[in-house]
Amino acid sequence: MTDFANEHRQLDTCGLTCPEPVMMLHNAVRDLAAGELLEVLATDPSTQRDIPKFCGFLGHALLEQREEAGIFHYLIRKAG
Repeated sequence: MTDFANEHRQLDTCGLTCPEPVMMLHNAVRDLAAGELLEVLATDPSTQRDIPKFCGFLGHALLEQREEAGIFHYLIRKAG
């Protein structure tokens, strides 16, 4: 059985506020190969709007978006 945590990179932006999480996301995505996964953790509620817009604008797939214990989790697949 494969450990999902080892199948993707993680970007922790907890404690940061707009626009820092999206700026960091932009830089992190540049370092990924097409099709690679990135999990983003954030505490800024504006990421619920900003990260889906970022993905839609650049063509990346937002595979998962959820909130758990005050932390927003996003799973993104880089466009190829």
